[in-house]
Amino acid sequence: MRWYFGFFLVSGFCSILYELVWLRLAMAQFAVTTALVSIVLSAFMIGLGLGSWGAGRYIRHRKTALRIPALRLYALTELLIGVSAILVPYELVWGRVLLEKLDSATPLPSAAYYVAAGFWIGLTLVPWCACMGATFPFAMAAIRESVKVESFRSFSYLYLANVLGAVAGAAIPLLLIESLGFKGTLHVGALLNLGLASSAFGLTLLGGRQPAVTPESPKSTQPFAPASKAWSYYLLFATGFTSMGVEVVWIRLFTPGLSTVVYAFATILGLYLGATYLGSLIYRRGSFTEDAPVNSFLASLALAVLLPLLLCDPRLRIIYPLRVVAILPFSLAVGFVTPMILDRVSQGDPDRAGRGYAINITGCVLGPLVSGFLLLPLLGERYTLLAFALPWIVASFWKPRVPLADQSRPKLGVTLKPVLAGLISLALVFVTKDFESRFTPREVRHDSTATVTAAGATRIQKVLLVNGVGVTGLTPITKMIAHLPLAFLSRPPKNALVICFGMGTTHRSVLSWNVPSTAVELVPSVVSVFPFFHADANQLMLSPLSHVVIDDGRFYMERSSQQFDVIAIDPPPPVEAAGSSLLYSKEFYSIAKMHLAPDGILQQWFPWGSADPAIIVSVAKALRESFPYVRVFRSVEGWGYHFLASQSPLPSPSAATLASHMPPSAVFDLLEWGPASDAEQQFARVLNQELSLDALIEKDPDIPALQDDRPVNEYYILRRVQDPEYRRRMWQRVLAQLGKKS
Repeated sequence: MRWYFGFFLVSGFCSILYELVWLRLAMAQFAVTTALVSIVLSAFMIGLGLGSWGAGRYIRHRKTALRIPALRLYALTELLIGVSAILVPYELVWGRVLLEKLDSATPLPSAAYYVAAGFWIGLTLVPWCACMGATFPFAMAAIRESVKVESFRSFSYLYLANVLGAVAGAAIPLLLIESLGFKGTLHVGALLNLGLASSAFGLTLLGGRQPAVTPESPKSTQPFAPASKAWSYYLLFATGFTSMGVEVVWIRLFTPGLSTVVYAFATILGLYLGATYLGSLIYRRGSFTEDAPVNSFLASLALAVLLPLLLCDPRLRIIYPLRVVAILPFSLAVGFVTPMILDRVSQGDPDRAGRGYAINITGCVLGPLVSGFLLLPLLGERYTLLAFALPWIVASFWKPRVPLADQSRPKLGVTLKPVLAGLISLALVFVTKDFESRFTPREVRHDSTATVTAAGATRIQKVLLVNGVGVTGLTPITKMIAHLPLAFLSRPPKNALVICFGMGTTHRSVLSWNVPSTAVELVPSVVSVFPFFHADANQLMLSPLSHVVIDDGRFYMERSSQQFDVIAIDPPPPVEAAGSSLLYSKEFYSIAKMHLAPDGILQQWFPWGSADPAIIVSVAKALRESFPYVRVFRSVEGWGYHFLASQSPLPSPSAATLASHMPPSAVFDLLEWGPASDAEQQFARVLNQELSLDALIEKDPDIPALQDDRPVNEYYILRRVQDPEYRRRMWQRVLAQLGKKS
């Protein structure tokens, strides 16, 4: 059995590795949008479910005369999974090329484009992921054919190993990506799968003839009543539906403390999988009778769903990142109950296990879709968690002593524990407060992409938060992002493109030049709070010069044929945010060049400088290798960098010359918040802080230019762990937080 544990340990690691990398590769090829992420994850889970169900049926109906040893079937699936690591990146590129040809021939509406992209992603991922799902039934059949010991609970044994491997898969690939890039990391996964296939096939050669299948005990052949199936399948679907649905909510709840970096998401995933493993281990090592009461367990599960509301209450005096431990009780419970039900459903039979696991995965597919696209936009985080908890509260009132796989139909019964659990659950919803309650005044919006908060009474106090993370304020820097490149043009500008709308300040500044401005924003609710920050927002939105597009900026440019005199890019901080590299990479700049006028200027704002020189160097190198002419200036407030890049020589105008290029309305906009008293002085504050691009790159010359495959800004933990100065600052920050909260 240890061989099988090792197989599924490595297999679980590889599956999470592939999921993380394939998602990023698909985002780079198609778009960084919620719809696209949902398509990729759904295709991944659908493939798992279909593979589990199909392999189980195959094992049940395969002909004796042509019977291939199940372990060889398992070896074949692992080999195919390894092949997928090599082929999937190419398949995604082929899909993008195909869609570009379709779109160039007949421009597709966004909805039609997503349908076409979703079809190709499904065609790419589902067959390979089906191989992953097939590993469970094939391995269970191999255990029945050869090992016999523990075959009644073989699913939970494999599940335990798979989840433990997935815990490692949530962390180690991040280090591999930093060192090897995405494709190099996939090659590591391919080698591991090849090792699994070789080892499994080798065992079939060493094991000789496979013994005939014989029942291990009367219990393993016990008839499975239809009522038991219905109840057990409901629980399997519900655990998958709830666990993946609340995970979408967790990301929003814990982002204020964990930030938007990939390591934050890895923390949530790692804790969830780790607790799931412990729950499975408790089940495997425990002894639980068939008549154990389950209503109390279901009521406790409802409470566990709502526990994050308590620990995320801003009035609770606890270091914010530690609040993520609120997910542990629910994750532990899911890890306990899922393999228990599947063991009792399957009783070691691969067909039953495959069917039950497919039902569980069906819940995993639907949970995030319902949570992200229906419940969160309508109800917000608080009432979405309540919606996921309510079915468990209701289920806890059915028959006080209902085994998880009981042979009889559940009956209604009321006991004290479910009533108490329901009351406490309601109390958690109505007594606790949200993170946004810290801000007054405020406007809060929920959509399928994020929770957006506009807060603050004065200009200095006003802030825009996305999932609790402050992304921008009302600063003259965001005005200069527009005015500096527009004034640098040697002729009057005709139009401009703003990528990342934010508070709308840069878009507003472009409009002050009386030229068309197209602003692209990923989060719909960000645009809806524009009037909170600017009194003339509604009037500007009605202007024929104003065009606001809800889309991914890179995706928009790929599908647009328009050229612009200025492209102003202001990715939301932090610069290490997940997916942000796609707006700093060489591939992105190659797309942007196609949409710049011959003498047009790209303005790249970089909000951070000294803490990690490698990031600024990688961005500077990407710009230098993409454009023949690049200049860089510190901001009007003395921090952050304005990069100006062009395919034509950039002039060296004086501050007075730049000011003379501006119409009166643009001058008024530039000086609205100071700090200088006239346009010439305002520009001088920037021009006098020009930096040498070569000197900037010399800070860390060995760092590669930022590319889609090597996102230096997002994956940084190895660099920082090796930096003693960074370690010192981190300890100071932790000690300061402890002192503040004590």
